[in-house]
Amino acid sequence: MKLLHIDSSILGDNSVSRQVAAAAVEKIRKAAPATVVTYRDLAATPLPHLTLAHLPGDHPLSALVPDAFALPEEKAGSQAVLNEFLAADTVVIGAPMYNFTIPSQLKAWLDRILVPGKTFGYGEKGPMGLVGAKRVIVAIARGGFYGAGAPAAAVEHAEAYLRAVFGFIGIANPEFIVAEGVQTGPEQREKSLGLAVQTAAALHI
Repeated sequence: MKLLHIDSSILGDNSVSRQVAAAAVEKIRKAAPATVVTYRDLAATPLPHLTLAHLPGDHPLSALVPDAFALPEEKAGSQAVLNEFLAADTVVIGAPMYNFTIPSQLKAWLDRILVPGKTFGYGEKGPMGLVGAKRVIVAIARGGFYGAGAPAAAVEHAEAYLRAVFGFIGIANPEFIVAEGVQTGPEQREKSLGLAVQTAAALHI
């Protein structure tokens, strides 16, 4: 099995989402020792925000880039991101919620994997996802409380956005492990982190 592990928190070792994602990867590796892991740290090595010149070579619009504005290295880097995603059987993502949504670093990565003809297409009945066979596990850390029924639930745009994005490319049931309220106090942080790590360790493989 090929596993793609993505981290996007800027907090390094202090990151809850990184710890929970690492626990999920460890669970998978123990259950399937032959798993080959590819790792990307989008905070340590961020991808540039997407421009026409940064599009993967497989993107239909990349042909529109004038030679004078072409960025071969950046295009190759974007293609590598897409290839890693396409090759993976399982994707584990550490995704903190920043200012009600995902980090811009993670958005830049998503912009490189949503490619017409590769991860989605359009048919007579509208858009259709092309990568539904993948398993996606997302570890989300939220500073406050944004779950169903919470007063702030309406402004939760991290999990909701990721569900929409992955659903669009055919992954109808991405799995979310959520640590809530990690900035409301040390006791709540430890409680939420502990529960999330336990959930990751109990993943069905």
